[in-house]
Amino acid sequence: MAKAVGDAILRAGNPGRSGHALSIRSARDLFVARERLAELFGCADSSRFVFTENATVALNQAIKGVLRPGDHVVTTSVEHNSVMRPLRRMEDGGVRVTVVPAGKDGVTEARNVISAFRKATRLVVMVHASNVSGALQPVDAVVAAAHRRGILTLIDAAQTAGAVPIDLSTLPVDLLAASGHKGLLGPQGTGFLFVREGVPIVPLIEGGTGSRSESDHQPEFFPDALESGTLNSVGVAGLAASLAWILRKGVGTIRRAEVVLVGQLLHGLSRIPGVTVYGPADPAHRGSAVSFRVEGIDPAEVGARLEKRSGVLVRAGLHCSPNGHRAIGTFPIGTVRVSPGPFTTRAGIATFLSALRKIRGPSA
Repeated sequence: MAKAVGDAILRAGNPGRSGHALSIRSARDLFVARERLAELFGCADSSRFVFTENATVALNQAIKGVLRPGDHVVTTSVEHNSVMRPLRRMEDGGVRVTVVPAGKDGVTEARNVISAFRKATRLVVMVHASNVSGALQPVDAVVAAAHRRGILTLIDAAQTAGAVPIDLSTLPVDLLAASGHKGLLGPQGTGFLFVREGVPIVPLIEGGTGSRSESDHQPEFFPDALESGTLNSVGVAGLAASLAWILRKGVGTIRRAEVVLVGQLLHGLSRIPGVTVYGPADPAHRGSAVSFRVEGIDPAEVGARLEKRSGVLVRAGLHCSPNGHRAIGTFPIGTVRVSPGPFTTRAGIATFLSALRKIRGPSA
C-alpha cells in the first residue's frame, strides 16, 4: 500500500491551472479522491468533500464559517484544541459556548449534551473518539436530536475516519472533518471537510480556484467555494491511493481487527503492576488511542525509555487536549499514548508490552 501511495505522489501535478496533460491528470486525481471519499462515507455527491491541509483547517473552516455573534454552540470537555481554540476565539466575538463535561472514562453522556441545547443554539461540535482516552462519543444520538431541532452538527472524525464505519446516508451530520494522514493512511498535509448540501457556510479563505477566473467574486458552487489557492494535489493523489486500499479492505474489517488489537493491549497493560489505563474498558467502546501512566515515572520519561531501550515510539504529554486530560484526571502531567493501526500485529503489541515491563523492572 505504501508503494502505491508513493507512486501516486510522484506522478502528481497542479490541477486546474493549465491545460497540459500533467495538469489534467492531477485534476483527475482530485476527482478520484473525492469519489473515493464519497464511496467510503456513503455520500452520493462527491463535490461536498472539500480538501484541506489537515483536520485543524477543516474544523476552523466549519466553526468560523457557520457561527456568528449571538449564536450559541454546544461542545464537550474532551475536544481537541483544534475545536476549543477556534471556539474561544468566536466566544471573544460574541458567540456563547457551553462545554458539557465528560465522565472519568472520557465519555460524554448524550442526554447531557442534548439538555444543553437552547433556542439560540446554532451548532453542536463533538469529537467522534477522544484522542486522549480513545472513548467513542454518542454522536449518533446527539446528531439525531440536533437534526430534529434544526441545529447544525459538526463531528471531528480525525481519530475515526477510515477506522470506524461512518455512513453519511444514515447519519444526518451537517459537517464532518478529518485528517488524511491518520486512519485514512494518506500523506501529511491532507484532510477534508464534508459540508452537507444546504448548509450555509462562509469561506475562511477566498482567492484563485482555477474556475470562474473572469469574476472577482468567490464561486458559490462546491467544492470551489471553499477551495482557494493551490491545493496539495501531490498529497491528495497519495490519499486517493490509500483510500483505494481502505475500500478494498473494508472499514468494517479494519475496525474488527482494531478492536482485537486494542483488547490485547488493554489486557496486557492491566497485568503490569503500577500501570493505570484510562478510558472505557471495553475495546468496542473506544477507538485505537490508549492512554496510560506508569506509577512514579513521568510520561515523557516513559516515552524516552521505550524509544531508547526498545525502539518503541509512543506519544507522551497532553496531546493538544488539556480539557480531555482534566476530564479523566491526568492534567497537567498528561499520559503516554499508544495507538494500534491496520498494520499493527499481535506480535507488535507483545513487543510493546514486553518493553514496558522492562521499564517497570523485574516485578512486572
